[in-house]
Amino acid sequence: MSVERAQTFSFTFRELLLYFLRLGTFGFGGPIALAGYMQRDLVEERQWVSNSDYLEGLAFSQLSPGPLAAQLAMYIGWLRAGFIGATLVAVAFILPSFLMAVVLAAVYVHFGSLPWIQGMFYGIGAAVIAIIARSALKLVRGTVGKDWLLWTIFAALAITTAWTQSEIVWLFILCGVVAVLVKAPPKPGRARSMVCLAVVNPMLAGIYGVAAVATLRVLFLFFLKAGAFVFGSGLAIVPFLYGGVVVKFHWLTERQFVDAVAVAMITPGPVVITSAFIGFLVAGTVGAIVAAAAVFAPPYLIVVFGAPYYRRFAQNRQVKAFVQGVTAAAVGAIAGAAYILARRSLVDLTTVVIALITLTLLMLTKKVPEPIAIVGAGIVGVLLHGKMG
Repeated sequence: MSVERAQTFSFTFRELLLYFLRLGTFGFGGPIALAGYMQRDLVEERQWVSNSDYLEGLAFSQLSPGPLAAQLAMYIGWLRAGFIGATLVAVAFILPSFLMAVVLAAVYVHFGSLPWIQGMFYGIGAAVIAIIARSALKLVRGTVGKDWLLWTIFAALAITTAWTQSEIVWLFILCGVVAVLVKAPPKPGRARSMVCLAVVNPMLAGIYGVAAVATLRVLFLFFLKAGAFVFGSGLAIVPFLYGGVVVKFHWLTERQFVDAVAVAMITPGPVVITSAFIGFLVAGTVGAIVAAAAVFAPPYLIVVFGAPYYRRFAQNRQVKAFVQGVTAAAVGAIAGAAYILARRSLVDLTTVVIALITLTLLMLTKKVPEPIAIVGAGIVGVLLHGKMG
C-alpha cells in the first residue's frame, strides 16, 4: 500500500459504515450522482479515500456488470477491510432503500386499488418514461459518441429490444465480442483467454398470495441473471426485467411494471432496488429478499473475488473494447425499452403532456431532481384523476 493510500485511512470502519448508511438513506439522483457524492465526501472533504483509489474503483465498477454505485461502495469497503468491508458496506448501503421498497410494495399490494393511488401512478408512469428517455440520451452522448461501430450496436439492440419486447442476453456478449474483433483483435495465442473472459399475514403474500417454493426458485435465478448483465447504468436492467417479468413469466402487468420502476426512481439508493418491489409483488417479503439478494450477488462476488486481480487487466485493449461493445448494447436496450413502455404508459394526451413537460424540465435545467419531478407528476395525476373520477 502506498504512503498516499495509507494516509487516507485515518478513520474508523464504523464511521465508513455510518456514512454509507446515510448515503443509502438520503442519496437520491441515480448512480452517477451517488458516485459523485462519494468522490465529494470521501475523497475531497474527508480524504478517507485517495483519488487514485477512487478512480480505480470507479473504472472497475464501470468495467464490471452490476449497479455502478453499489459496486463502487463495495469496492471502497473492500479497500478498507477486505471481504468483511465489502460485505458490511453492501448491507449498509442497500438496506435502507430495500426497506423502503418493501414498505411501498406492501402499501401498493393492499391499497393499490384506491383511486388516489391509481391517479398518482397515472402521472408517475408518464414521468418515468421521460426519465428513461433522458437517461438513454445522456448515455448515448457519453458512451457512443461518434463511433460508427458503437452506433451500429446501439441501433441494432434498440430495434431488437423494441421488436422482441425483451432483452436477449447473448446479444450483449456477441456485441462485446464484435467490438473486440473490430477495435482490438486479439493475437491468436490470446484468443482462448478472451473467450473465457466474455463468457425469498400481509407481508408474506404478494399479489397472488403466498408463493410456492418453485416460484421463489425461478425468481432467484431470474434476478441472479439480471444482476450479471446490468452494464452501463442501473436502468439497463429495465428491458431485461420487462422481458422476463411481464412477457415471459407474466408476474406483473405492464402497468404494475412501470409502477415498480417508478418506485425505484422515488427511493434513494441504487435503481435496481426495483427488484425488491417486484419480488414483493410476486412473493411477499420472502420474494423481496430473494430478488434483491440475487440481483446484488453478481456485483458483490465480482468485487470480492475480482478486485484483487483488477490491476492486471484494467488497461487491456481487448477488455476495454469488450466493455465498450456491451455498454453500447445496454444503451440500445434502454432506448428500446423506453419505446415499449411509452406505448403502454402514454395512454392519452394528458400523459403525453406530462412526459414532455418532465423531459423538457430535466433536459433544460439541472435544478429539478428526478424524485421531485416524479412526485410532482404524481400530484398532478392525483388531481386530474380526482376530476375525472
